[in-house]
Amino acid sequence: MYHLGKYKEFDKMSDLICENYAMLLVMSRFGIALGFGEQSIGEVCRKNDVDKKTFLTVVNMLIDEERQDEIDTSLSVKSLIAYLRNSHAYFLDFRLPAIRLKLVEALNRDHNDVARAIIRYYDEYVAEVRKHMQYEEITVFPYVDLLLDGKKQQYHIEIFSKQHDHVDAKLSELKDIIIKYYPAKSSNELNSVLFDIFSCSRDLASHNSVEDHLFVPVIKALEQKRSIR
Repeated sequence: MYHLGKYKEFDKMSDLICENYAMLLVMSRFGIALGFGEQSIGEVCRKNDVDKKTFLTVVNMLIDEERQDEIDTSLSVKSLIAYLRNSHAYFLDFRLPAIRLKLVEALNRDHNDVARAIIRYYDEYVAEVRKHMQYEEITVFPYVDLLLDGKKQQYHIEIFSKQHDHVDAKLSELKDIIIKYYPAKSSNELNSVLFDIFSCSRDLASHNSVEDHLFVPVIKALEQKRSIR
């Protein structure tokens, strides 16, 4: 049965996943594993040391991105950063390399300039994603850790907000190149990897949305709180 309205802490975690299978990725990025039986979302979060309010805010925002709720700036910074760091590991260490392997296999029988250009374009895209995410790992997250410890820094989250380019744009261009200009002799393999690229593009857009609409406002509020003291 389709779930109407927001998910709450007393809803079953299994219902959330079965009704919205994309939330499997959100769950794993919060460090929550399968096997929770009939437990509620709140119970599962407590057992996994995840702030339930933060988990539910991310879940409900991604399920209904059209909804413009007021952001609760008291969300757990610790849980948000854990989510974002796990997201980075998923994209860089698993999802993007897996797509490249499938892309190479799909294009392997066609040793032409277009096939080579597609692989090169994909590698350039992955390099951009890695640069973007490493900036967060090296600069942004350590800054937030120091901010949580009450240590003032010259950096400000507004710098990240202004520099935060949407890295999924180049992936959209790659989709267009494959769809419009690559004459595939056998479509099954290429269609499969193209489906993965569409899915990854959507996932990256959701990742950016969490950073832009949750992480940045929460850190801005933390900065203001620290400046008052």
